[in-house]
Amino acid sequence: MSTLEKLLDIIHGGHITVLFQPIVSTVQQRIIGYEALSRGPSNSPLHSPMVLFAAARQYGKLTELEMLCRQKAVEGFSQQKLPGKLFLNVSPESLLEQQHYPGRTLTMLETVGMSPEQVVIELTEQAPIDNFGLLYSALHHYRDMGFSIALDDLGAGYSSLRMWSELHPEYVKIDRHFIDGIHIDRIKREFVGSILDMAKASRAHVIAEGIELPEELEVLQDMGVDWVQGYLLGRPEAHPTACHKSIIEKLEPNEQRLTEEPGLHSLLIQVDSVRHNETVKNVLTRFQQQASLNSLAIVDDQNRPIGTVHSHQLAQAMLRPFAVEVQNRRPISQLMETECLVVDIQQSLQRISRLLTSRARQRLDEDFIIVDNGYYLGLGRVIDVLRQITELKIRQARHANPLTLLPGNVPINECLGRLLSNKQEAHLCYVDLDGFKPFNDIYGYGKGDEVLLGLAQILRDVCDPRCDFVGHIGGDDFMLVLRSADWQDRLYLLNQRFQSLSRHFYRPEHLADGGFGAPDREGLWRKHDLLSISVGVLHLPAWNHGITDPAELAEKASHAKHEAKKSRGFSMVCRQLGQKPGTTLKPIAL
Repeated sequence: MSTLEKLLDIIHGGHITVLFQPIVSTVQQRIIGYEALSRGPSNSPLHSPMVLFAAARQYGKLTELEMLCRQKAVEGFSQQKLPGKLFLNVSPESLLEQQHYPGRTLTMLETVGMSPEQVVIELTEQAPIDNFGLLYSALHHYRDMGFSIALDDLGAGYSSLRMWSELHPEYVKIDRHFIDGIHIDRIKREFVGSILDMAKASRAHVIAEGIELPEELEVLQDMGVDWVQGYLLGRPEAHPTACHKSIIEKLEPNEQRLTEEPGLHSLLIQVDSVRHNETVKNVLTRFQQQASLNSLAIVDDQNRPIGTVHSHQLAQAMLRPFAVEVQNRRPISQLMETECLVVDIQQSLQRISRLLTSRARQRLDEDFIIVDNGYYLGLGRVIDVLRQITELKIRQARHANPLTLLPGNVPINECLGRLLSNKQEAHLCYVDLDGFKPFNDIYGYGKGDEVLLGLAQILRDVCDPRCDFVGHIGGDDFMLVLRSADWQDRLYLLNQRFQSLSRHFYRPEHLADGGFGAPDREGLWRKHDLLSISVGVLHLPAWNHGITDPAELAEKASHAKHEAKKSRGFSMVCRQLGQKPGTTLKPIAL
């Protein structure tokens, strides 16, 4: 049987299997929809979707195949009563084919009792698109019927950025190439950050797909990406479980952080929720009795939020002709807004702030719902989040080093205090520059500041922002608190990066000579080595070691640093807390 015959047999026989992969909100900690993924028969050379759709494209059967896949997806989604939105893959070129008949998707939905508002048309670009005007008209037709539009694989298509700017999709999915290894690739983080900025300007939701590692998920969460998809959270399945407990567990906040992360308890406003079957008339009465209420949360019978109703929007709806007579006795669930922001009370203030500032369609006067393990607790206000973040930033700036803007002594002590109170294991690294004073005397404080700024940036780069901390004690003294398993490799990388950077600060003759002449601390002129780093490392174990004062930790790390400075060039001295200094010093000179 030829490839064409096999393709026609699949289309006419309906031999398509549809799998559903969850799309998850990291902040709301719930499934917000499923992407439908089609496969050919398992025993067929056309099983792979790439091969299957390439064959359909080659033989002019793309529209017929896509309509079959669409119908199977709608039927499966409806029969299984899956939550959230259904994301349907559609090739832009199929919308431009002459045999494409508009309205068939709407008919499919009506047959199973679904509405267009439940469906997102996800454009998958596999070939160049020439006729943007015709494509825009086709998508405008879908929008008029109530469908939303998503742009798939941003960054991988032929003209995805142009499609974004001209089609204004409600959703943008970042190609997995830019997600793979994002935790170790600064360029990919810069790319995703740019996409978040563009999405905010175009009022689009960003979805990161292809997440396979917990480290990738954590970085994306830190950057403010809310909606995610990938094997880590759920593989495509023909019959997925509607609520995956394992997914929720993977979205739990990271407890390894050393930086201050205030929670949401101080933002909680205890406002009674509204049951989904409460009448519109009763809800209106409640708004009238409590004029300060901006919105109310709508909950199901288990006290789980399913939507919100805003006082202004409800009042506007009731101003329409005959609205009072028609709507008063109806349940409020028919007028509620389902696209509401729901956050867990254990989420950090920093993460919620990043999400709000990057989130599309966000208003300062808007409320959000706060839950505990999915159960309604109360409301929070966006303006209160931004106010507390502003206060936190002011406090951080007040205690930051004025040159490098790194956390100063107060935040350093607070970090060490959290280590002690939480009994967390870490390596305290007291970093000091050898020969910095004579360098400053010869080259001037301006060049000295350049050295400190360069070193501060390297320290930031070698630290893992998810679990490490870097502070500036003062002058050329810095403090690292490393919880990374590869802490030693990070210190070696610190030395390599600094040596590479510092070569640009010396005069050619000093660089060639391997040093420079300058007065020492006694005022005697002598030759000094080029700048190098000494590190005193204090290993803080997780068990109770009897120390409660952060200053005592810093002092012990400083003692190790002084030992390291006795060796020329880059050196580390490692000391285990709780053992005698004379037996634990391990100088490493390179």
